[in-house]
Amino acid sequence: MKSASSTALFIRVESFFTEYLQRMRGASFHTVRAYRDALKLFFEFVAANKRCSVSGLDLGDMKAESVARFLLHLETDRSNSVATRNCRRTAIRSFFKHLLRTDIAHSQQYAEALAIPAKKARHRPATYLEANEVRSILAKPDTKTVGGWRDYTLLLFLYNTGARVSEAAGLCWGDLQLASPRQVRLHGKGRKDRLLPLWRETADALRRLGTINRTDTQRESHVFLNRNGEALSRDGIAYILHKHVQAATEELPALAHKRVTPHVMRHSFAVGLLQSGNSVPVIRDYLGHASVATTGRYIETNLQMKRDALEMFWRHAGIEPASAKSWKPKPDLLTFLNSL
Repeated sequence: MKSASSTALFIRVESFFTEYLQRMRGASFHTVRAYRDALKLFFEFVAANKRCSVSGLDLGDMKAESVARFLLHLETDRSNSVATRNCRRTAIRSFFKHLLRTDIAHSQQYAEALAIPAKKARHRPATYLEANEVRSILAKPDTKTVGGWRDYTLLLFLYNTGARVSEAAGLCWGDLQLASPRQVRLHGKGRKDRLLPLWRETADALRRLGTINRTDTQRESHVFLNRNGEALSRDGIAYILHKHVQAATEELPALAHKRVTPHVMRHSFAVGLLQSGNSVPVIRDYLGHASVATTGRYIETNLQMKRDALEMFWRHAGIEPASAKSWKPKPDLLTFLNSL
C-alpha cells in the first residue's frame, strides 16, 4: 500500500506534466517526451539505490545528493555526453521548481538540488555543407520515380527553409502557398510559427509532388509521405538524407568525414544566408531562434568567411615581408622556458 508521501509525489509528477508543462507552459510534445524520459531515468536510479520499486519513492527521496549522483551516473555508467547530462539536469530542475512551488515543507531540500550547477561542455563548431556539396546530394535522387521526386523535393525544402526535422515531418499542404508570393508556414519550437519565402524551384517541386503522387492535398494532409501513405517520421527523413549523402561521397570523398543529419541541412541553410551577406538578426528570424547569440554560432564556424576577412585585413594593413635575420633565443631564455 502506498504511503501518503508516495501518493503526494505521484500527484506532483502528474500535475507537473498535465497542469504545468502542457497547460501553463504550452510545452510541445517533444519537450514533454524529453522531460518524461529524463524523470523516468532519475526515478529508476533513485529507486535502485533505495532498493525499492519506483512506486515506493516519496518526497523525502527528492534530494540534492540523489540528483548529483544521478548526473554522475549518466556520464560514467551510461556514457552520456556533457550536453546530454545538462539536458537531463534541465528537466529535473524544472520538476524540482514545481516541487518547490507546491511543497513548502521540503523547500530547503529542493533548493539544495536546484543549486547544482550545469557542467561546462566543450563548444564544438557546427557542421555544415558547402553549396557544391548540397548540389551533389540533390543530384542523387532518381527524379523519374515517385520516391525519388519525393526525396529530391524533401532535401530541396530542407535546404531552402532551414526547417527543423520535426517541422518538415509535420508539414501539411495547408501550410504552403505555392502561388506568388510563394511561402510556407512552419510550426516551430514553443508553438511559435514563422513564415518563410520559397524559391520558385521549391514551389514547383512541391506542386509536382502533389500531382505525381496523387495525394490528397487537403489542408490537413501531410506533404512528405512514406510508401504506406503515412507522414514521414523524423527517422525516415534522416534515412533518406543519409542514403543520398552516401551516394554523393563517391564524387565528394570529403563527405564521408561529416556526420550529415537533417539538422546539418539547417546549419547549411544558415551558413548560406550568412555567406550571401545577410545579417545575424535576419538569419535569426529565418531560423526561429529566440536569441541572436544562438545564431552567432554560424559566424564562428564559417572558416571561409574568416579566411576572407583575414585576407582583407592583410591587404588593408599593407604589411610587406621584411628580409631580416631570424631571431634566436639566448641560452638563458631557453633554460628559463625549459624550467617552466
